[in-house]
Amino acid sequence: MLQSYLDKLQPWIEIARDWAVTPAAWGQIVALAVAWLLGRLIGGKLKALFVRLLTPAEGARGLMVFARNEARRFAPIIVPLTCAAIAAGAEEGLRAAFGTAGVVGLGKRIFLFLALRVFVRDVLRDPFLRAYGRFVVLPIGPVYVLGLLPVVSEALAAMRVPLGNLSFDMLWVVKFALFGGLIFWLGRFSNDRSHLYLEAQDGLRPATRQLAIKAAEVVIFGAAFLILMNVMGVNLTSLAVIGGAIGVGIGFGLQQIASNFISGIILLLEGQATVGDYVELDGGEQGTIVKMTMRSIILETFDGKWIVVPNEHFITTRVVNYSDQGSANRIEVPFSVSYDTDINRVPEIIEAAVSAYPKALTAPEPPDCELRGFGDSGIDFAVEFWVNGIDDGKNKYASDVLFIIWNALKENGITIPYPHRVIEIKGQGGAAPEA
Repeated sequence: MLQSYLDKLQPWIEIARDWAVTPAAWGQIVALAVAWLLGRLIGGKLKALFVRLLTPAEGARGLMVFARNEARRFAPIIVPLTCAAIAAGAEEGLRAAFGTAGVVGLGKRIFLFLALRVFVRDVLRDPFLRAYGRFVVLPIGPVYVLGLLPVVSEALAAMRVPLGNLSFDMLWVVKFALFGGLIFWLGRFSNDRSHLYLEAQDGLRPATRQLAIKAAEVVIFGAAFLILMNVMGVNLTSLAVIGGAIGVGIGFGLQQIASNFISGIILLLEGQATVGDYVELDGGEQGTIVKMTMRSIILETFDGKWIVVPNEHFITTRVVNYSDQGSANRIEVPFSVSYDTDINRVPEIIEAAVSAYPKALTAPEPPDCELRGFGDSGIDFAVEFWVNGIDDGKNKYASDVLFIIWNALKENGITIPYPHRVIEIKGQGGAAPEA
């Protein structure tokens, strides 16, 4: 068996031996060696010059400094690219002189593959791009180096995978992985950049910023999907059938999702609630809006719990917005004084004390102390004051003002009453003392 294989290889061995002693063979080998040596020499000097020119001054900052640092990351691929460029020139010269330059062409492709490998290993930093290059792009490299791309492409195109009434070939799968990963990474990158840019636009209302961010996300990924379908050769008119099926699905099974999606757009357009507002729902749930999505709004309660509320509830039910993007709110704090107090002094004392509270506002109205009624044990008052925000876990306005009222009344000799009860014992001819 071994002898039979050797007999089959013998003609190829004789062809290789005869070719190895020809001037064309030696010329290609020498040219490839020279290309490698010159590439390392010239490429090394170009790399050093490239790094030196793009290295910013110590302590320098700014957009140009960032751009130069990013461009300097490409320095490792200069040497293999220089070798590939010199080998390409030698290939053209030898092909014109001898009519063949296969060895030099193979060397050129090896240099390009080395440049690609260095690019994936040393230049790329994004985790997705590094995984994409390592598992999708690099495996194609050896096939390209050996010149087997047409053969492998034909073999993959012949391997069809049945999927019900549909079928596709493995070449389509490879193309989808190759182009789909890159296109959707570009979409994600563009979406992140647009998100950061829109978030930095302080001139826009928060609701308008959120709407612009969501609209940009839909446009970017929609365009990425259409580009991918066009690259893959999918007839876009056939998507009308898919769109019709999706429409039927929305009509029957996705009504709530569609309703929440439209409600989210309405909320963003109207701006009645935005991130940072403190709201109370019709069911009694209260919390600060920490995130708004196209399907739901997330509230954070005082104790750190998150409540996911569908957008539809903000449209179809009553919602109380205490914040309204930072507007002031009025807080009322009740208290009582004893009946032996000169009540004409109380409003002046309390209003002056609460006005000195740093968090109390003078607009739309300064603190106001009002007489509310005559209780069983004392005279009832209440002080009203305006603050930015609400009396929640972080802002203990009512507690602070109660301390202020207590101290102000004590300083002016005014007592706060406590309940009195009179116990009458029948048959004893009198009443027991007050307790």
